[in-house]
Amino acid sequence: MDTTPTVEDRMRAALPDLTRAERQLAGHILRHYPMAAMGSITALARAAEVSTPTVVRLCQKLGFRGYPDYQNALRGEVEAMLVSPLAKHDRWAGGVPDTHILNRFADAVVANLQATLGQIDHADFDAAADLLADPARQVFAMGGRITHALADYFVTLMKVVRPEVTLLSDMSNTWPPALLDLRAGDVLLVFDIRRYENSVLQLVELAVEQGAEVILVTDRWVSPAAAQARITLCCDIEAPSAWDSTVSILVLVETLLASVQGRTWQTTEARMKRLEDLYARSRFFRRFR
Repeated sequence: MDTTPTVEDRMRAALPDLTRAERQLAGHILRHYPMAAMGSITALARAAEVSTPTVVRLCQKLGFRGYPDYQNALRGEVEAMLVSPLAKHDRWAGGVPDTHILNRFADAVVANLQATLGQIDHADFDAAADLLADPARQVFAMGGRITHALADYFVTLMKVVRPEVTLLSDMSNTWPPALLDLRAGDVLLVFDIRRYENSVLQLVELAVEQGAEVILVTDRWVSPAAAQARITLCCDIEAPSAWDSTVSILVLVETLLASVQGRTWQTTEARMKRLEDLYARSRFFRRFR
């Protein structure tokens, strides 16, 4: 396994030795990693509220000749992250520990969950739950090729919690009729993890044009759709597999559902009682004597 420290690792390790301005800059980059440092040095300095010489000094303290050298290293890492399943398998399979896959996979999932919970801002999470709970707003949800199942799961349960919840198909020819009913202020919950899908970004752009508030659930490398999102929630997804793990995203979805349910319980309880009555009358579930 490649144990070379990443740009992020080097930045976190250097934090104790940085000046106040450099720590402010490093904190900004880490909070918006890696997208914060993908633009010009002037844009980064302005966003972090530091000077451009501070950016240069931080890059040099991390072992780079300057900002362009730092950006090249960062771009190389991002490109390596956005790999196909076959390439991803080759990367981890060459030096895996001898412990059982159950243990290794579970360790990776737990680490993902811990990292995810550590990086999600509670204010952002609460703001997302407030938007989803607002009865004046319709809620739409969509995912990509893999994450569409998460959007489907979210909508299945959210329909019980509150009305006016719609699952958008991943087929673009179905979007115009669906977006026809989208009003300014409605909420679009979108899932997009690497390899980021053009269709997801296109839908987000169309929805934002109509005034939608976008909540994006993505990975730590951040979907391009983040530029259009009001709230971005990042999850760690790496696993010893050809595919990424979506366990941390599922936990986030279920926590959002619980949070919205808590906010709307006065009306949700009555709604759930009506649903249970309909299930009983239709004999939907099997009864055990």
